[in-house]
Amino acid sequence: MISLKGIINVLKPPHMTSHDVVNFIRKKLNIKKVGHTGTLDPMAAGVLPICVGAATKISQYLLNDKKKYRCEMVLGSNTDTQDKWGKVINTRTVNVTEKDILDVFDSFKGEIYQIPPMYSALKYKGKKLYELAREGKEIERKSRKIFIYELDIIQINENVILFDVLCSKGTYIRTLCEDIGNALNCGAYMSFLLRTKTGKFSLCDAVTLETLKEASVNEINLNYLFPIDYPITHIPRVNVKKESEVYLRNGNNLYYKNIASHDNLIDETLVRLYVENKFIALGKVKMKKEFYIDVDRVFY
Repeated sequence: MISLKGIINVLKPPHMTSHDVVNFIRKKLNIKKVGHTGTLDPMAAGVLPICVGAATKISQYLLNDKKKYRCEMVLGSNTDTQDKWGKVINTRTVNVTEKDILDVFDSFKGEIYQIPPMYSALKYKGKKLYELAREGKEIERKSRKIFIYELDIIQINENVILFDVLCSKGTYIRTLCEDIGNALNCGAYMSFLLRTKTGKFSLCDAVTLETLKEASVNEINLNYLFPIDYPITHIPRVNVKKESEVYLRNGNNLYYKNIASHDNLIDETLVRLYVENKFIALGKVKMKKEFYIDVDRVFY
């Protein structure tokens, strides 16, 4: 019996929810502990890391990962869902120059505020906003601070703009399209979305569901499961002495006497904890009164 634990970088196809992908992996591998690291809209495609087994414990540490997308937007109309699959609610004449477009795109770089769309999975009094939207209800939403690290236009073809965006967590690309269109006084909606990167996972090393369907469980384990610690190698590392492994596995605090070597450590930061090159846990550095590492999560 193969003990499966790791992360599969799935290339999610359009017309499928992120939960559908989780169910597919769960059935394929015959394992209950499966989860994704961040929802991708049903009509969007692209990188969707799926955590398997003990790796499901790592997902909470990946929520702040930057995301990169390739997106197509159409100027001239607004829809109720902010994408081409919604109902057109407003149409305006497009009278903008390429310079107008470039200037407005530049204005959306950096720290901005965004109001989440009604057609989203955010909850209001226990109910998802898109469920309320389908009932014809609109709830006041507070704007949220996001960050646009890169916003690069690839092509402008009449009313259609193709661009790449690197952004912080919680960014709605549909809303970004609409906000850019409204800033150009003509409206806009998203017509295509492909997530090309999230954290360390990128499109070039993603695997299709068709490939996974044809592969055996052993082949998936050998060829498509990234190690649990793969997406968090930017976190400082601490090597724990072999004789202290039992303390680590039991979640006990670790002190200098338990540590063989370590990277530069800063108070209140996360660290990766290893025994003989085997990733065991994540912990938090404490330096207020005396040095110790508070073991936060054990993976095994």
